Amino acid sequence: MSANHAENLPFSLADKGLAQFDCQIHGKSILAKSGKRFDVVDPGSAKVWASCPDGDGGDVDAAVQSCHEAFKEYSKWTPRQRAQCLLKWHQLIVDNRDDLAKILVFETGKPLAEAYGEIDYATTFTWWFVGEAERVQGTTITSATPGRRSFTIKQPIGVVAALVPWNFPIALVLRKASAALAAGCTMVVKPSPETPVSTLSLAYLAIRAGFPPGALNVLTTSLENTPAVAEALCIHPLVKKVTFTGSTRVGKLITGLCARNLKKATLELGGNCPFIVFDDANLDQAMGQLMNLKWRHAGQACVSSNRLYVQRGIYDKFIADLIKRTSLLKVGHGIEEGTTLGPVTTPRGLDKAEELVADAVSKGAKIVLGTGQRLHKSSGAEDGGTGYFMAPTILSNVTDDMLMSQDEIFAPVLGVSVFETEDEVVERANNTSMGLTSYAFTKNADRLWRLFERLEAGMIGLNTGNNSSAEAPFGGIKESGCGKESGKDVAIEEFMVTKTGTLTVEDHVYIMSSPTDGRITLRFEGIPELQDDFESPSTDWEKPNIPLPYYLCEARYQYSPLGEGSTRVLFLLEAESFDDHLRGALFDTPLSENLNHDLEYTALSAVMAGRVSEDGVEPSQDLRQYRDYRRQ
Repeated sequence: MSANHAENLPFSLADKGLAQFDCQIHGKSILAKSGKRFDVVDPGSAKVWASCPDGDGGDVDAAVQSCHEAFKEYSKWTPRQRAQCLLKWHQLIVDNRDDLAKILVFETGKPLAEAYGEIDYATTFTWWFVGEAERVQGTTITSATPGRRSFTIKQPIGVVAALVPWNFPIALVLRKASAALAAGCTMVVKPSPETPVSTLSLAYLAIRAGFPPGALNVLTTSLENTPAVAEALCIHPLVKKVTFTGSTRVGKLITGLCARNLKKATLELGGNCPFIVFDDANLDQAMGQLMNLKWRHAGQACVSSNRLYVQRGIYDKFIADLIKRTSLLKVGHGIEEGTTLGPVTTPRGLDKAEELVADAVSKGAKIVLGTGQRLHKSSGAEDGGTGYFMAPTILSNVTDDMLMSQDEIFAPVLGVSVFETEDEVVERANNTSMGLTSYAFTKNADRLWRLFERLEAGMIGLNTGNNSSAEAPFGGIKESGCGKESGKDVAIEEFMVTKTGTLTVEDHVYIMSSPTDGRITLRFEGIPELQDDFESPSTDWEKPNIPLPYYLCEARYQYSPLGEGSTRVLFLLEAESFDDHLRGALFDTPLSENLNHDLEYTALSAVMAGRVSEDGVEPSQDLRQYRDYRRQ
């Protein structure tokens, strides 16, 4: 590609500034230190249409340091300032919807209508987190300990590394970045080598929206250098949080890297999603949701229906309708008018799809639509290619031992199975290591509730195939990941730390119950010096059997040296009732400078005292009489 990228594109842009093909670091276009670049290929033609810097591990530090410097300032912005900047970014993305959709088509291969759909979906996240930015609140806590005040605040965790896949590059970047920026974090994004340009365009718009340089950096890299860059980001000491969307295999590697220094990570991993249709379902509703869910982006979504289970009573009718509707899909380049099924984004995806179909057929599955083979044998971009296409393929008689039942397909291939009972299909649906999402269709409300509880997935679509929204938590269980993206409170919490404060309030009197004998006691803090009144040795005092309340180690103590090598400590308490005379005790205890620590491990008894008023300590009548008695 020449320097004038916008003029060489296979499509036109209304805003030429969106033609960003270099790393975006601290608001500037930056090349890789090596000077190398990698090609960006159109899946619909297998032709190169752009190139980007091939960053490696040596380029990571500059990107992270930039984010770290930006965080020092950006984390001090008020929530209102962050919300206003997010809103400007949101509007710029909406205003550039047409240009961004074209970029998506040539990066991912998805049809233009789906590209528009992704942008519309993606901007629900920017819009949502505009509001969430101002909904971050701390708490106050009523303490069980007298004189204590506890409270929490939430603060941005710091620099975040985002590792983003190619299937929904704009939506997934915005879902992660909007939450992080709303929280007050800064972020360095490593986009997929297949889809770097859309992410670079978003960073360009972020600067225009007013985010400080370094708040959102983008470091591009080739497929070959992706492991090194990802590792460098995960182990960098200034990166405090990693958010990753991708395969379960890579997610486990990311977890291991983050575990080296206990770094927080959010993982949205693979799905092997069951789609269950019962006899009593609204079949038109179920079919419409299945068609959209399975064939969207050629089946390349983590929430796509991998496994279709249809109850015996409607099986023949439902499958016949499925074959009929699927056969009407038009396969073609995403930019072509009328295309409803685009190419697979990578040739690796075609290789895997062919292997899964071959394995299923060898184990007894039957192809009822399509071939399970790529439509064109492209040798790659060198000779101009022909695109990475596969016609939609449906297989029946699919069993649980087939690879396509055990792994994420990520291609326009669907396996169909018949089932008899609810218990049977629940067991089969849960027979996977993954647990991202499940779908169930039935008119039986009791069954819907049972399925919601019994299906092992982080998200359950009940009579719908659309269970992802900005306002609801998104995330799986089992080997489909940990943590949540989007949703009220939970998503922004992923980018925050909660800090607890504890305050001791002085000069108060508190009534509390003794933990063992039920006596009512008064604990004083900020007691004036009274040691002159009590200079007799402890052997002169009657030592009562009053258990030391567990909270005394939190008190403020009055003590004075009374003899070489020891310290006498005075605790002032008042009992609910007395016998025929006052009881009290001074305590002979050698203490170090760490007074509170020592007192936690010292058995002590209490001395009787008086009340606290605004003028200080007012000794009780009994205590005054006792003083007079001692002075005689």
